[in-house]
Amino acid sequence: MEESIVIGVPVRGIMAISLSEFITQLGANPVLRITVLLILGVIMINGWTDAPNAIASVVATGGMRLGEAVRMAAVCNFLGLTVMAAVNAEVASTVYHIADFGENGTEALAALCAAMTSIILWSAAAWCFGLPTSESHALLAGLTGAAAALNHGFAGIRMQEWGKVLCGLAVSVILGFLFGWLGGKAVREPGKKVKPGVVKAQIAGAAAMAFMHGAQDGQKFMGVFLLGLFLAGGKGAAAVSGFAVPFWMMCLCSAVMAAGTLVGGERIIRTVGTDMVELKGIQGAVADGAGAFCLLLCSLAGIPVSTTHVKTTAILGVGMAERGNAVNRGIVRQMFAAWMITFPCCGMIGYLTAGAFLHIIQP
Repeated sequence: MEESIVIGVPVRGIMAISLSEFITQLGANPVLRITVLLILGVIMINGWTDAPNAIASVVATGGMRLGEAVRMAAVCNFLGLTVMAAVNAEVASTVYHIADFGENGTEALAALCAAMTSIILWSAAAWCFGLPTSESHALLAGLTGAAAALNHGFAGIRMQEWGKVLCGLAVSVILGFLFGWLGGKAVREPGKKVKPGVVKAQIAGAAAMAFMHGAQDGQKFMGVFLLGLFLAGGKGAAAVSGFAVPFWMMCLCSAVMAAGTLVGGERIIRTVGTDMVELKGIQGAVADGAGAFCLLLCSLAGIPVSTTHVKTTAILGVGMAERGNAVNRGIVRQMFAAWMITFPCCGMIGYLTAGAFLHIIQP
């Protein structure tokens, strides 16, 4: 009988993947071990290069130490994922349906592994230069490129889902900058005194950003994790109508993401929190609040967006509201260049890597 698994909240009669079942499958299936290792590698890279954006302002302005901020971000990422998965799991659905990997489980899994490899290569290169790249867009581009190699063309690419991605890109950049600019103007009104609760506001803003990072990016990685498990189990897209995120998977991925942030996040925090715009305490709180509000609106609307784009454009908005020369335009140009080439570069790496992997497994 065909399985029916619902996106988001498990319902009665639905088969779920328990931790014990996962461990058993992991021990018996070497292909699954490779797949899980690559997916966890991508999540850790996200912790290096993307998750630090949520806590960049509060660490850079001295509101919290890095270790404290990472622990807070891990908890808030987890809560954001669980809450938003119950309220609106459309973001996870977009990742799951962005491309058709076909019914041949072996080839589909090889293509998925190629997509994960492309994301790791691209994101690691960006981290070496201290640039906050978007794992969300790298993930979608890598999946698309790998699926194109698998299907020998773009017939398996679902343009309706890509329409949501492009819409989210435009909306997030505009709203992130606008909310940041308006908030920045509000805190620099003549005669306005900074109240003593600035540090508390910074911590609250960083917690909100981390919560919404889990709500957005956490969903995306859960979607691809479960896709990998289904493909490793021989289930193509037609065999599974959706998915429910197990509690153990949320804990595992939150821990891996936190480890990545603790290991490599400081370099990104310097770029976003100090090099691009040197923020004061109250400005950091405003940037976090603006970014979190934009992410909340997009998540409730089911629009997948990049938390990197939202946070950095909110910081730019706050900096421009203070004074135009407060923004390091050289850093901004580097970041925007990295954003612009993420889609084509990751897509091409995914395509070429998938072609190589498929050539290896074919007799």
